[in-house]
Amino acid sequence: MASSLSTLVDFSKSSLLLSVASIAFNPTAWNIVARNEYRNKTITRMFGGNARYGCYFLALCIFTAGMVRDALYHRALIEQPRQKILPEPLDTLVPAVLFVLGQTFVITSTWALGITGTFLGDYFGILMDHRVEGFPFNVLRDPMYVGSTMSFAATALWYERPAGLLITLYVYIVYVIALRFEGPFTDMIYSNRAARDSAQAKSESKKEL
Repeated sequence: MASSLSTLVDFSKSSLLLSVASIAFNPTAWNIVARNEYRNKTITRMFGGNARYGCYFLALCIFTAGMVRDALYHRALIEQPRQKILPEPLDTLVPAVLFVLGQTFVITSTWALGITGTFLGDYFGILMDHRVEGFPFNVLRDPMYVGSTMSFAATALWYERPAGLLITLYVYIVYVIALRFEGPFTDMIYSNRAARDSAQAKSESKKEL
């Protein structure tokens, strides 16, 4: 088993390690930065107290890091052994459909949430008025992460690199772990707002009386 795996994945390539590191770095770093922002407003203070500008700056950082991650993944695949995975014509149809669907989920998620909704605006205090329930959130709970994972798998299948499928599994695991931290913290942010709004409403009601 070990020898057969070594023929499919070249673990000696530094590009593979760099790709794996960048995949783990992105969600980990942004979670740390965003939580710090929620508590200390570090980025907001950098922009003179303008939370929206701070969020746009973080969005640019996240987008840039994502491009670097994708470039490192592509380079890692090119340096890995090539192996036929799917028969013709599925070898082109499956990855093409998978990639289009994945990017559709990512792009429509961004469109539905907007820049601040997509790039951790709630940690800056820029909260949405209501939960987004239209497509793609009516078919997937976390369409952006699912779409990204699908795109990783599609690229691996397109270039016929089994190592890419192993990396895709790793991507999925990293995203699952990230969501375990992101989900509850985001819920806490909105719960705190609801509690503040409720307290304010009660205070105003008492004043009227």
